[in-house]
Amino acid sequence: MHKKIGMVGGVSPESTTKYYQYITRKYCESFGDYSYPEIIIYSVNFQQFINWQREGSWNNIAEKLVQAIQAIHAAGADFGLIAANTMHAVFDKVREKSPMPLISIIEATAALINKEKIKTVGLLGTLYTMKESFYKEGLLEHGIMTIVPEPREQEFINKVVYDELTKGQISQKSKQLFIQIINKLKSGGAEGIVLGCTEIPLLVQQNDCAIKLFNTTEIHAQKALDLAINTDNLSRG
Repeated sequence: MHKKIGMVGGVSPESTTKYYQYITRKYCESFGDYSYPEIIIYSVNFQQFINWQREGSWNNIAEKLVQAIQAIHAAGADFGLIAANTMHAVFDKVREKSPMPLISIIEATAALINKEKIKTVGLLGTLYTMKESFYKEGLLEHGIMTIVPEPREQEFINKVVYDELTKGQISQKSKQLFIQIINKLKSGGAEGIVLGCTEIPLLVQQNDCAIKLFNTTEIHAQKALDLAINTDNLSRG
């Protein structure tokens, strides 16, 4: 029997559906049947999280995430994940109070970056992810240096994420500007680019760029699939 996956989603719904699709479709492609792991999804109130972010109420965010994790554990999940990069600003706090193992999107991404023997990456994400230190420090713990776009570009990326991508809107103009920012990071020393927002892969894919892209949505979802079908191990720590 596969382990049951618990997913805190809804931040945003666009990327949550990509997690679900990736896990189920990847299983079918790999094994040729439909015996994919059971997935329990707790979809939170996204606006509430947006408001808390704007207010800097990260304790409220952590508390709500813990409640969601507890709920999906009670529903039968064996391990869990938070389907969003920005929410990993409080991941350690949530993990401490979690009744089951949790998969970190930063740790899973760092493992793949190291496998590619890349030492410096560019980071795209929400303003919180690019501006605050939690993501950079998380990668640095694995020996990976991070560079980010300049403030003006960070504001633009954040606006596209919240005003377009979380609503499922794809703009070719925004895509071209994202690619320009990626190329600028490459010129600044990045050997790879972390798409550190689970919505950004909706806009930019590997075939759009001449530099290695790390799609954190797929990396995180693949880690969950591996754990569910017992091809990997996870301790509660």
